[in-house]
Amino acid sequence: MTEPANALLKKTPLDTAHRALGARMVPFGGWDMPVEYAGITAEHLAVRTNAGLFDVSHMGEIEVAGTDALQAIQHLCTNDASRLAIGQAHYSALTTPAGTFVDDILVYRLADAHFLLVVNASNIAKDHAWITANVTHLSDVAVVNSSSRYALMALQGPAALEILRPLTGIDLAAMRYYRFEHGEVAGVMGTVSRTGYTGEDGFEIFVPPRAAANVWNAVLDAGRSVELKPAGLGARDTLRLEAAMRLYGNDIDDTTTVLEAGLGWVVGWKKPAFIGHEALRAQREQGVNRTLAGFELRDPGIARHGYPVFVDGQSYGTVRSGTQTPSLKRSIGLAYLPLDRSQPDTEFEVELRGRRARARVVSLPFYQRPKG
Repeated sequence: MTEPANALLKKTPLDTAHRALGARMVPFGGWDMPVEYAGITAEHLAVRTNAGLFDVSHMGEIEVAGTDALQAIQHLCTNDASRLAIGQAHYSALTTPAGTFVDDILVYRLADAHFLLVVNASNIAKDHAWITANVTHLSDVAVVNSSSRYALMALQGPAALEILRPLTGIDLAAMRYYRFEHGEVAGVMGTVSRTGYTGEDGFEIFVPPRAAANVWNAVLDAGRSVELKPAGLGARDTLRLEAAMRLYGNDIDDTTTVLEAGLGWVVGWKKPAFIGHEALRAQREQGVNRTLAGFELRDPGIARHGYPVFVDGQSYGTVRSGTQTPSLKRSIGLAYLPLDRSQPDTEFEVELRGRRARARVVSLPFYQRPKG
């Protein structure tokens, strides 16, 4: 897909801050975004050892409210939102009737009848239209694309708590994973959630766009003593891949089902119904024919997105995500493989610019942060 010309790209509220820091900017999902500042490897390693600060304001926010809001979320999303307490979030999916992905999302329960969905940047308009079209049978529900109301930053890494604590009165240490609270951050009213997309502990910070630069600079200043680094999309991608977190458009899309993607745990199987439930229940009973598997190359090279995959000498799709991992120092990737060829230590081949390299299936995730 061709990205729009720079003049047509949307800019986040932190665009000026990125340029002042010398970021290399690239088109991404219709946005002008920082891919790196001091280098992808340095930023990746900073998150694994200390902390990194990401601008993720390109992500979209869609609010669903009204007396039928819970019923709408239950109908639209795979996971069981009835189990969410106010102040709690979870990972979920919007699915087609075939059980494939419209998008993967985070669902935040703001109140009994008020939910916030965080959706992928390139899917904002599509998701809003999908949600609106599929709740017309409900009498009291409002669906609002509120993306323009939010700037979003992600502070990730082992030092994230230490950095953010002096800037807010929220009890960050007491906040559990996938919980959130409203309060001041650097003198600005916002929302802090203990979530992220890197495989590390950390927080995501929602603030009004007009105040985003002040909060961004305050967090960077607070992190100087522990070598906090601004980090771009490049490091965000290598970090999430090490943690085996799926990327919409690469690993999951409207051709892949939730079960094929290995995400059956985001389905509320006890719910009576949701869009796609018939297909997913049938697939669960019958079993999948293919599954998303992790692999590492056994021969030199890097398996990039889109490189052809061969199983027992026969063409079988492409690499969905791949990189030379900065912290594990291995060439790793994700690809859909036949179920009977997806077990650890099974070998297949990836074509790297005209030559085939041996690959070996490994268990996921590639990286898991140390406990304690």
